[in-house]
Amino acid sequence: MAPLRRRTHVRCPIPAISATPAFSAAALVLLLFLASFSLLGPPLLDRASLPGSFHSLKHREDLKEDADVVVELFHVPDVGSSKPDLWASKRGKHFYGCSNASRKFSSAEVITRPERYLMIATSGGLNQQRTGITDAVVAARILNATLVVPRLDQKSFWKDASNFTQIFDVDWFISFLSKDVKIIKQLPRKRGKVIRSPYTMRVPRKCTPRCYENRVLPVLLKKHGPQILLPRLTLLANKLETDLQKLRCRVNYHALRFTKPILKMGETLIRRMKEKGKHFIALHLRFEPDMLAFSGCDYGGGDKEKRELGAIRKRWKTLHISNPEKERRHGKCPLTPEEVGLMLRALGYGKDVHIYVASGEVYGGEDTLAPLKALFPNFHSKEILASKEELAPFATFSSRMAALDFIVCDRSDAFVTNNNGNMARILAGRRRYFGHKRTIRPNARKLYSLFLKRANLTWDEFASKVRTFQKGFMGEPKEIRPGRGEFHENPSTCICEDTQPKVSKDKGEGSSVSSVDELPDSPFSDEEPSLPDQDYGENEPLGLYASNGTEWSQNLSIPAELFELEDMFSD
Repeated sequence: MAPLRRRTHVRCPIPAISATPAFSAAALVLLLFLASFSLLGPPLLDRASLPGSFHSLKHREDLKEDADVVVELFHVPDVGSSKPDLWASKRGKHFYGCSNASRKFSSAEVITRPERYLMIATSGGLNQQRTGITDAVVAARILNATLVVPRLDQKSFWKDASNFTQIFDVDWFISFLSKDVKIIKQLPRKRGKVIRSPYTMRVPRKCTPRCYENRVLPVLLKKHGPQILLPRLTLLANKLETDLQKLRCRVNYHALRFTKPILKMGETLIRRMKEKGKHFIALHLRFEPDMLAFSGCDYGGGDKEKRELGAIRKRWKTLHISNPEKERRHGKCPLTPEEVGLMLRALGYGKDVHIYVASGEVYGGEDTLAPLKALFPNFHSKEILASKEELAPFATFSSRMAALDFIVCDRSDAFVTNNNGNMARILAGRRRYFGHKRTIRPNARKLYSLFLKRANLTWDEFASKVRTFQKGFMGEPKEIRPGRGEFHENPSTCICEDTQPKVSKDKGEGSSVSSVDELPDSPFSDEEPSLPDQDYGENEPLGLYASNGTEWSQNLSIPAELFELEDMFSD
């Protein structure tokens, strides 16, 4: 990548010097004093050239070579670090997934009540549906009910007509969980007829087991029929008793297996990435126009960017527009592709590393991606690795395409997340469960100020600060205190430690653990994830879904745009 240059014009006024030796000495001192101020003065940069702007590269190329003095400071070296701890931590070998039920956890055969059926309709895209399915199993267990295979959302923003059996291996799902919860594919028939239309009710968000027992169970018993619960996002509280948390892990990390066609295509993509190099990075970029419009952040595109993203924001009348500078300063904005690339290079990943990018349409297109591709020329995506014919069975189904990205990101040597949505959380937790594979979350709040100052730093200074800021954000064991954060991201209840190196005792997909040199111990990160909770709809003004547990009429007046927002930005 071309070095960034600081151009300093030296224009120093020269006073008249007397022939008197004493006066000449005094004048010379004054001359040197004035010259020092001229040399130390920083250059003036306009908004388009601020570091962090994906427009800055083109701006720098357009600058005229009219400086009297050119000082090269920020030059990204081509060669990265060869340290093996970039790809994994030896400490991860001492931690393993342990989600088996305790002896006091009764079997499904013992606890399931006859004529008690639970139906769940999930919402959103693939990963939001995944959390809904996981909690549906736990909810059925709490209610001692038989679970009907959950329905997947087919009408939201994602507009994917796939049903459960087209994405997940339903027979494996039912079989694997048979000791925990009785699951059936469809409601049974009575006298040759399907049970009457289900009664529909709604539960509060983050409902606890007691909440289910007090609000849902009485209705279940009174109606003597199946219930359809139509919550948005997750059904259950974040913190549950140990056996229920472990059940969550068994569902999410073992029972939810993709169908064979999806797995086969995913394995093909992984094999092609592995053929290109020993290791590869997977990046969940999340830099789509809708994402940026919702964030309300400023990415240095000037009036054009404001017009384009502003037009998208107008689709949502309830969207609160906050201070863009404040949001970015507080670390609540996704990094630009260029910033992600600089962070990775500063951590020690070299220019020759292969990178797989999971992303939709990137705002600004190739111009936006150009700085990232300059930093990592070995740039790949599923569309690059596979032909149109190979992707044809998946291309018109957003959830199936997302499943392919999920598989590659899960099996990558290093996974980088650029937002805090469901896919980022689920993969972070999954990679912790299967041996703490390297998972990098940008410490966006601290990195923001560093990106602003980078033109006045040497590369070594910049890289050193990045490595310091990223401590506690690299997916190390015990990086987050047990019980803190969202459970799917930090499933601490399901992770055990042993003094002897272990591989996960639970044999799930992708359970292999890499062995590499040990990283220095990382203390608990006292900072919460820098990015906002992007299960949009969870916080005001979009969080209008809290319920008092009463019956939910299908005609309930909730703006459709709020559902669309929630679905769009949660995966």
